[in-house]
Amino acid sequence: MSDTHTINTGSCLCGSVTYEISGHLGLFQYCHCSRCRKTTGSAFAANLFVAPTQFKWMQGEDKVGRYELANAKHFASAFCTQCGSNLPWLTKTGKAVVVPAGTLNETLDIAPKANTFYASRAPWEKCVSELPMFDELPAR
Repeated sequence: MSDTHTINTGSCLCGSVTYEISGHLGLFQYCHCSRCRKTTGSAFAANLFVAPTQFKWMQGEDKVGRYELANAKHFASAFCTQCGSNLPWLTKTGKAVVVPAGTLNETLDIAPKANTFYASRAPWEKCVSELPMFDELPAR
């Protein structure tokens, strides 16, 4: 597996907002903290971290909303104001852009390297490999 890509693109669900990442994709990890669970509505957030110089909005930047918790040192979230999809956001320090991996258009050839805040995971979370797997919606 390689940690370098020339260009990766991403978008929201409705396609109003698009972005581009160039170069090294950086850190890829799952975050199980309660804030990431609330923002994604799922068991964890799958996030890439890239340098701000590698990130560029291609269209729809004016449709990107941002929410920050006043007491949170590192957390924020961004979203499309039309469809509500999670979108990349610049950290409060300005040192990284957090990219929700599910918003990328291309298949990645890197895999997550860590689970962070795992002690905070949802009590109902199960490892994917523990559950039955279906290629499509199963018949009832």
